[in-house]
Amino acid sequence: MEERTLVIIKPDGVERNLTGHLLKEFERNDLRISHLKTIQPETARVRKHYAELSDMPFFNDLLTYFTRGPVVVFLADGENAVNRVRELVGVTDPKAARPNTLRRLYGIDKSENTIHASDSIESAERETKLWFPELFNA
Repeated sequence: MEERTLVIIKPDGVERNLTGHLLKEFERNDLRISHLKTIQPETARVRKHYAELSDMPFFNDLLTYFTRGPVVVFLADGENAVNRVRELVGVTDPKAARPNTLRRLYGIDKSENTIHASDSIESAERETKLWFPELFNA
């Protein structure tokens, strides 16, 4: 089934000039980039994005990390996109991620893991509205 999912190249990925390489990996895996922008995330948006983690002891560090510099936000479209993107990205902890996943290859540690990908169709829809409101306000 054709799906759309949200992906964010986090500040460490942008700082290390990985944006072009990471985008190429999505295209190489037959996913289409339908919308893309570079933005400086504001704390309020990141709080909404990670609301389910707000009670965790690392939440303030997550906010500081995610807002420390620009991020690249894009939508990846394709057959079974949510699951395919999650497989390509890998699990949160780069050390536990499967070989050749993007987090395993480029993640620094569990806190700075280079890339975010929506974990379900519902999350993708919610996150797309948060990061691309212009697609819904037209």
